[in-house]
Amino acid sequence: MSIRLSIKKRFKTMIHSKYMLSSIALASFLESLVIPIPLETLLVPLMQARREKLWLIASVTTIGCLVGALIGYYIGYFLFDILRDPIMTYITTEAQFEQFQQQMSQHGFWFIFSTGVTPIPLQIAMLTAGLTSYSLMLYMLAVATSRCIRYFSLAVLVYLFGNQTEKLVRRYKWQIVIGASLIIVGIIAFRFWIG
Repeated sequence: MSIRLSIKKRFKTMIHSKYMLSSIALASFLESLVIPIPLETLLVPLMQARREKLWLIASVTTIGCLVGALIGYYIGYFLFDILRDPIMTYITTEAQFEQFQQQMSQHGFWFIFSTGVTPIPLQIAMLTAGLTSYSLMLYMLAVATSRCIRYFSLAVLVYLFGNQTEKLVRRYKWQIVIGASLIIVGIIAFRFWIG
């Protein structure tokens, strides 16, 4: 009980602190790189409390995520360089890995995009993109697009519904996730069908 009150008190202090934007950028950076916890639990109350900075909060959150995503890509890239021999010996073969790289090169954008929109941890996409040397430009575009949709959608909800947003997000969370997932699966299926 006292821990919960302490966290709430610190959060309330941070909302009105001059370090609010840098704190949310750091939280976004950490969430994208190492802590797979949905940032929405912080963002919605923060956006509701600081509506005058709504769009700035969404922008800073996106930028923090992009910096984390870039570092995550390079971790995957250099990790594969270091671990290539054991991976090829114990986990996969050169032929299987080449096939996986081809799949990533054809459908990687939508895979990365889907991890950015849904609650699937972005770390999976980061490491996979780095391991397979997926196009850095397309990777960053997929992350930026998906996270802009995610964070600016929250900003739009707060703009339209104000203090009711938190209740709406809590109430319809799974419907939103399922809807977003179905749209992404539909896009991927459509690309397979026409390709």
